[in-house]
Amino acid sequence: MESAPGAGPSGAAGAGGAPASKRDKEGSKSRSRRRWRKVKAKAPMLLHTMDLRTMTQTLVTLAEDNMAFFSSQGPGETARRLLGVFTGVREQALALEPALGHLLGVAHLFDLDAETPANGYRSLVHTARCCLAHLLHKSRYVASNRRSIFFRTSHNLAELEAYLATLTQLRALTYCAQRLLTSNQPGGLFFEGDEGLAADFLREYVTLHKGCFYGRCLGFQFTPAIRPFLQTISIGLVSFGEHYKRNETGLSVTASSLFTGGRFAIDPELRGAEFERITQNLDVHFWKAFWNITEIEVLSSLANMASVTVRVSRLLSLPPEAFEMPLTADPKLTVTISPPLAHTGPGPVLVRLISYDLREGQDSEQLNSLVKSEGSRSLELWPRPQQAPRSPSLVVHIHGGGFVAQTSKSHEPYLKSWAQELGVPILSIDYSLAPEAPFPRALEECFYAYCWAVKHCTLLGSTGERICLAGDSAGGNLCFTVSLRAAAYGVRVPDGIMAAYPATMLQFAASPSRLLSLMDPLLPLSVLSKCVSAYAGGETEDHSNSDQKALGMMGLVRRDTALLLRDLRLGASSWLNSFLELSGHKSHPKSVPVAEPVRRSVSEAALAQPEDPVGTDPLKSLTVHDLSLRGNSETSDTPELSLSDETLGPSTPSDVNFLLGPEDAPEKVGSQEELSTKDRSSSCLSATFPEDFLPRRSSQGPTQIPLYSSPIAKNPFMSPLLAPDSMLQTLPPVHIVACALDPILDDSVMFARRLRSLGKPVTLRVVEDLPHGFLSLASLCRETRQAAALCVERIRQILTPPGPAAPPV
Repeated sequence: MESAPGAGPSGAAGAGGAPASKRDKEGSKSRSRRRWRKVKAKAPMLLHTMDLRTMTQTLVTLAEDNMAFFSSQGPGETARRLLGVFTGVREQALALEPALGHLLGVAHLFDLDAETPANGYRSLVHTARCCLAHLLHKSRYVASNRRSIFFRTSHNLAELEAYLATLTQLRALTYCAQRLLTSNQPGGLFFEGDEGLAADFLREYVTLHKGCFYGRCLGFQFTPAIRPFLQTISIGLVSFGEHYKRNETGLSVTASSLFTGGRFAIDPELRGAEFERITQNLDVHFWKAFWNITEIEVLSSLANMASVTVRVSRLLSLPPEAFEMPLTADPKLTVTISPPLAHTGPGPVLVRLISYDLREGQDSEQLNSLVKSEGSRSLELWPRPQQAPRSPSLVVHIHGGGFVAQTSKSHEPYLKSWAQELGVPILSIDYSLAPEAPFPRALEECFYAYCWAVKHCTLLGSTGERICLAGDSAGGNLCFTVSLRAAAYGVRVPDGIMAAYPATMLQFAASPSRLLSLMDPLLPLSVLSKCVSAYAGGETEDHSNSDQKALGMMGLVRRDTALLLRDLRLGASSWLNSFLELSGHKSHPKSVPVAEPVRRSVSEAALAQPEDPVGTDPLKSLTVHDLSLRGNSETSDTPELSLSDETLGPSTPSDVNFLLGPEDAPEKVGSQEELSTKDRSSSCLSATFPEDFLPRRSSQGPTQIPLYSSPIAKNPFMSPLLAPDSMLQTLPPVHIVACALDPILDDSVMFARRLRSLGKPVTLRVVEDLPHGFLSLASLCRETRQAAALCVERIRQILTPPGPAAPPV
């Protein structure tokens, strides 16, 4: 910064009237901030160039240097806290490095293959390395600027304390991962310990503090381009939560609530504590309302303006009429495809047809008779002098949203891009959502719409030579189960499936990647449980404690939720509800004391509540028997997961059974085995964490989520990972695109491993540094665009007809 002309030694005002000394001061501040931004920008790059030991040793050296400096600065409070922070950083880093090294040393045993190094253990190590890298660069910055008069002591102290709390919780998760490693069978990623051990392990997990991941450190594990978006979402979430509580139903909440959270933007600690409270206490109707906010007319219009312009985007209503489909084994025989019937009886199924070009059949009278009005944007059909011929291919898409939220309208922006890039029509299914329409309603509607599309593909602008099923998250789950049901009926299965970050295991089982749900801002653990519980048809209990009373009108919403979920025939929840259960066994006589956090803001202290012991009846749960690579249909010892030959036969589609009877439930263990289980579980708490380590505990009290044993979640049409080999053999080629930092990454890895062990064609590609749901963020940054392009490439592989076989030599 050049000096202004005419500024003399006395500091006379130069250009702009500012004294030279003031300009120098501001210039120094500006240069300091630019240096710190450059240092932060280098963090992701250095993360991949430094090995774990070098990073840890460098951090420890910097921490010791800073400790020596601040210990010589006198007895001031700030110097004392900075000394304590760097002491804690040194302690946590030294203890964490060998634990991470152990996980990294065995992580390759759980990969799909050498070309796909991905699983929950690797993801946890990578996340911890990200935190260490942030602390390393912050420590360097402090060491370089601590003597400067422009050093922002309070800001840097808050940053260091936040990342130290995060590192402490990551150390706790690392010990949990080691516990999984010792409890699971070789090669298995899901917890397979006995019931007592599982209950105690989960008790440790669900009581861990989560707010530190949602404040200043929000999204530290993701690519830097994602973090501003996550911060906006988190501010909008907590603001939306306040607005939602002031409404009886939440239906009047608008997009304006996303821009009224100024105090949460100013106070990261307040935001983190409120985020944790919301995720643990608000019910599934809140998340349904929040996730559907993108469908508000204003936001939807903006999204459409920024997306690709297509010739056809029309919502169709398929009438609930039975029709005949030919059997693949003998096309002369047919099978009746009945309309969806579960829970609410016959009803229409909504689908959205998207096509970049107007193709033959798409403006026919028969198709026009099915068009459902959407108001001013019901039809984007532009007149053209000539129609394009029918495409040889068709994509049937099933959207995600945790089975409880969103529609094809939410996913329309990237579907329009797909239609342009692939040059094929896309039919996206708007299935009914839970909790009003739990399992198997969504599966029935998706299967009905898929069969209708196969039969009437000419109306959709396709000849149907190649058909791809594509979906993300919950939609990926439905893609697998629709294909399994098509094979069970004996009708045509798709030529391939592209599933992005699919959920394949909706059953009680912890895994290393699911430990990441403790910090994931898009898929927190309690939110996952509520969504899958709603899909499984589990009823919501009425908790009348102080937490519920503090929610005000939300207590009434919970009561209404219980009335809505009254289908006793299903009467169960998913693995995630059991995942959150606090066992009915008596608590350990030596209760673990709650560790005092390094720094507690006024907002944290105000929200702190005493943790009351919660006990529930012990529940039976399914241990995963079929997840090893050695599993096969001949040696399967899990008859409760199998369907009869009559069920799988194409001649008896009406016998396809979704519900497993009580006689299929696992037998009770003997009393002597129960006693031994209690003896073993009594030492589980001490086995998870070392005696000298106390992780931070949640200040929000116990997680208030009802828990049920769920035979439905064991059903292969709900959890395809639990399907017997004979069913998985019927799947077409599968292409999975997963996220390395996704809590349900292990679902994809284990599903791909099972298919690979059966000799089925399967590919797994894991993208780095992106969150779950990246398809909806496809236009956000370069990384999300590349990941979305990978999904398009996998669909193109499915739609490309296989070439002629090479002649024998």
